[in-house]
Amino acid sequence: MAQDIIPIELGLPQGDLVTLWAPRWREDGEEWEAFLGDEDDLYAFPDAAHLAAYVRTAESHDLVDHPAWDTVPQLNVPELIPDDDHSYDLVGVPEMVAEDPDSWTLSELAEIVGIVRSLADVCELDEVHEILDSCEGFSLLDQGQLPFSGREGARLWNDLSTTVSEKWDVVLDTIDELVTVPEVDAAMLEETAEELAAFHEESAEAEAGVDTEGEDLDTVDGDSEDTDDGDDEPVGFWGEVGIDPIKIVVPGNEYYTLRCYLDDEPIFLGSNGTIEVFGSEKALARKLADPGELADTDLADVSTWDEVLTKATAGELEIDVDPDNTYVLAGLDADIADGLDAIDPTQLELAVELLTDAADWAGDDSVSAALATSESLGWLVSFVIKPDPNRLAPSPPFDAEQKAWRGLVESFEDRLHVN
Repeated sequence: MAQDIIPIELGLPQGDLVTLWAPRWREDGEEWEAFLGDEDDLYAFPDAAHLAAYVRTAESHDLVDHPAWDTVPQLNVPELIPDDDHSYDLVGVPEMVAEDPDSWTLSELAEIVGIVRSLADVCELDEVHEILDSCEGFSLLDQGQLPFSGREGARLWNDLSTTVSEKWDVVLDTIDELVTVPEVDAAMLEETAEELAAFHEESAEAEAGVDTEGEDLDTVDGDSEDTDDGDDEPVGFWGEVGIDPIKIVVPGNEYYTLRCYLDDEPIFLGSNGTIEVFGSEKALARKLADPGELADTDLADVSTWDEVLTKATAGELEIDVDPDNTYVLAGLDADIADGLDAIDPTQLELAVELLTDAADWAGDDSVSAALATSESLGWLVSFVIKPDPNRLAPSPPFDAEQKAWRGLVESFEDRLHVN
């Protein structure tokens, strides 16, 4: 399939430069990956205006045969500004590994190492591969904090930090030497520079307007709090205990279960990664009245769990599902195949929330890996849920994304134990 061409920013010793990256795509039965360049040179530019001027006039480079290339010269300058998810500060890596391995640091390092591996693959940088392969920690970054916890995790992190301290300059210098800043057409650059300046001016004005409106809203909100304190709607039993009934709609069935968040971590009705689900609200309420094997559910660790069981035993428990806790997985795979306009962003966002919560609760990293923006499915999901005019739209066909999504849903359904 024709994967997208993505503007990226590389933080290198010679400065922050922008270029284009084509993640892996399949064509004529073969898998490809490429960057904007020509043979041994990686083309990069000081800003999006220079990049735009080049792609609008250049006739020969390594991306010209990419299936989606024809759309790139038609993009406006703001669409060629890399977003935060595709800005890679290679120079900042030594400073990052000097800190404790928190989730933010590990996530950013994983993205940086991922793009460095791609550069090493495409540009045949054997020395860079040797450095990354010399330390096991580099291959575990995308698994989060778990591999770096405990005594063994501390050893992994220390080895990684030592490798960066001793050898990261080689990585930087090797990639830096690849970079060529090609000349661009002067007349076209003047035009694209004006586009970029106009965009920045409009953005600054819009931001100033939002700030002003925010101040006005704060004042109004303050007055409202003074007058409406006694008018808050009751949160109800489920709001009081902090546990939510949820409804899950999969192809051919709908199920009910419970979920809450403890210290921002999801907990489901179930244990050992298996979620106990029921075919109706009444069936769920009846089971809670006589929990039996549910006594060992992870929800038993929640301080208000006994209140739920007491109310259920008294026959007073009503299962009321808030619309925000209704997750419709059925039909999304077909919508993905049909294209971006067929996908309901709200439905997709809720589905991603459910799949991610269930995987996190079970200690399974497969969902987060599949939904990473470096993956074709993750890029599509991110584009639909967080639309950004500065990003290239994913291009059809979406067969691979549909298959990947189906795999996630099937894995989720395997977690369900139907009562």
